[in-house]
Amino acid sequence: MRATGGAIVLAFALAVTYVPAAGASLSLSEREQKQALVFGQRSVINETFGGEWRVVQGSGESVEVVTPFHRLALAARHAAFKNEPLKPQDQEKLLTELKDRLMFWVYLEGPSEQFARHFSPRLLVDDREIEPALVQNERTAVRQDNGRYLARCVYWFPTKDLTGTSRPVLVVRDAEGQAVSRFAIDLARMR
Repeated sequence: MRATGGAIVLAFALAVTYVPAAGASLSLSEREQKQALVFGQRSVINETFGGEWRVVQGSGESVEVVTPFHRLALAARHAAFKNEPLKPQDQEKLLTELKDRLMFWVYLEGPSEQFARHFSPRLLVDDREIEPALVQNERTAVRQDNGRYLARCVYWFPTKDLTGTSRPVLVVRDAEGQAVSRFAIDLARMR
């Protein structure tokens, strides 16, 4: 009987951590929502949580792609740390915020406090250049121990030209239009 119980637990664990072959879900089914909640709740013991959505450059700059699955799992993780459930109305609000949009948390380094103030992001997909729906550049970057400054920027892009297996490139340009950072993103590797 004990072996059967262990097999059932293993089957359940595999079911809730299953990564779909189709790549990132730009909108979640009810089943995927439940999977995201369980994944987030269980991630409190996982120090590498978020790795599948993070792209890190050699320079230390990074981008975190916030898919609906990631956003819901992250909220469930935060709720689990507080030993509270994630309320259904909060779940709905989070998913509504990402409806038809993909969010990027971008961490950039530069020489001064205001270096990122006028940055302009674009998402390159095949031969198309997608403009953001919303840009939030950090106005006052934080000074790091190495003397450089870290700016945390948030960019929202419409998903109409994206699929869960798209391989967009996020390009961040300065006020003169010169690319200052490029991030190759593989949505097929994310949930």
